[in-house]
Amino acid sequence: LITAIAEQMFGFKTTSWELGRQRSVIELDTPSVTAEQMGALERSVNEKIRERVPVVVRELAADDPEIETVRSRGLPDDHAGPVRVVDIEGVDSNMCCGTHVSNLSDLQVIKLLGTEKGKKNKTNLVFLAGNRVLKSIEQSHSTEKALTSLLKNGPGEHVEAVKRLQSSVKLLQKCFFTRPYRKEGDSEFMNIIANEIGTEEALLFLTVGDEREAGLFLLAGPVDAVEHLGPRVAELLGGKGAGKRGRFQGKAAKMSRRGEVEALLQEFISHRSPEA
Repeated sequence: LITAIAEQMFGFKTTSWELGRQRSVIELDTPSVTAEQMGALERSVNEKIRERVPVVVRELAADDPEIETVRSRGLPDDHAGPVRVVDIEGVDSNMCCGTHVSNLSDLQVIKLLGTEKGKKNKTNLVFLAGNRVLKSIEQSHSTEKALTSLLKNGPGEHVEAVKRLQSSVKLLQKCFFTRPYRKEGDSEFMNIIANEIGTEEALLFLTVGDEREAGLFLLAGPVDAVEHLGPRVAELLGGKGAGKRGRFQGKAAKMSRRGEVEALLQEFISHRSPEA
């Protein structure tokens, strides 16, 4: 049915097909199928289903001249006996040996899922029919309910919610903050942590010492970011420092202002990251 309508409407010939376990595919001899063409094709095939068009199977003798009017790839050289022809009334007449419905309404519905790039400038048209459409809707609805529960919003807002989450993850992947948890830590200790985490793409801010008074700090990350932010971090912490090759470290007199440093780094990352 899809093959016949696609050829009638757009001249797209079917060159191959596959009836899969989950979905089915028709290979069309065209480099592309537009969304408008696919929509028109889907509407047309389902209109034929609703019209309850009869499907008739008949057998013709191999030398019957009517065979010349039937759409086919031709008979095998070793063919013997009658030729089986399947007629979709007013739509198509085709040689086929498979099992067929007696009426197009038995198909229930056809849903064209989309297209995929085929081989040699061809296009694969992916579709579902009958009960598989119902199963697909059931599965999609279950997924939609789960996402609604997780994202705390309606189905129409799922895409934007996921995009926001992705942006947040990308932002966090580029910026790490750690609280001082070893009062007796030193510069070597902070550098060991930075080496383990890796700072080629991540911006890392580490501190050790007294939580509210004096201590040491390390800012590590991309060279340009550290060169720009290092002196400002030292200023906020009431300290001094120096840096090279993506690391800026020094002494801090006002460790209680770590929150201000974190806010500065967050602002810097948000303005630098196109996903944020």
